[in-house]
Amino acid sequence: MRIIYNTLVFLSAILLCSSFIPGSSNKWKLIWSDEFNYSGVPDSTKWNYDIGTGEDGWGNHELEYYTNHLANARVEKGKLVIEAKKENFQGMKYTSARLVTKGKADWQFGKIEVRAKLPKGRGTWPAIWMLGSTTPLHWPDDGEIDIMEHVGYDPGKIHATIHCKKYNSGLNNHKTAITDVPDFADAFHIYSLEWNTDSLCIFVDDKKYFTYANEHTGHDAWPYSQPMHLLLNIAVGGDWGGQKGVDDSIFPQKMLVDYVRVYQKE
Repeated sequence: MRIIYNTLVFLSAILLCSSFIPGSSNKWKLIWSDEFNYSGVPDSTKWNYDIGTGEDGWGNHELEYYTNHLANARVEKGKLVIEAKKENFQGMKYTSARLVTKGKADWQFGKIEVRAKLPKGRGTWPAIWMLGSTTPLHWPDDGEIDIMEHVGYDPGKIHATIHCKKYNSGLNNHKTAITDVPDFADAFHIYSLEWNTDSLCIFVDDKKYFTYANEHTGHDAWPYSQPMHLLLNIAVGGDWGGQKGVDDSIFPQKMLVDYVRVYQKE
């Protein structure tokens, strides 16, 4: 039994976030990207918008109204700009944008890279994340992968988290990790995910700091064998981002995205 167990542990260690996947090569192939080498409206063949306040502030009591206005989401000087503003609109005191690839780009396994510079200030809550592409979405059952979250009242702490039916914030047992990025608002960093049948691993600048392994106990703990899509946004306030209030003097605040690249094994 000990020999069998040690062998299984060894094989699992190889598979977790490694370049080895049975039946594939060891090379990543670029399958989708937006380099933002144009100006104006984000490419409509690649991005949709979530519009409005969602249900109960997108489920988090957020304070922004997400729009598709150029003032909140645009491409300029080779960068995607997502901008949160202090302004009254549709009954809300802030506007921002949330771009999503659902229905235009949904992936099952691969490597997702986003090179970005983040907003700062108390009340900001930027995120680079993924949701299951099922319609309708059942959260958290269909899975969420937070590649990057940052709350402005705790500057420089970058969070990676997963939510599923078995582990989620509602149960207060979600799986998460934190890494320090002191110059998050002054420099670009690469926030990335490697995702295969056995694990999710999250990195900043190729430094891995979070791993979630497939328990092989079923969908409740591993809904990540289905297609998922990418979301980019800045929330204002909310149950987490607004825990210390919102400093209105900081606005406007921007998240700049240099590129988004998605790879799969050849």
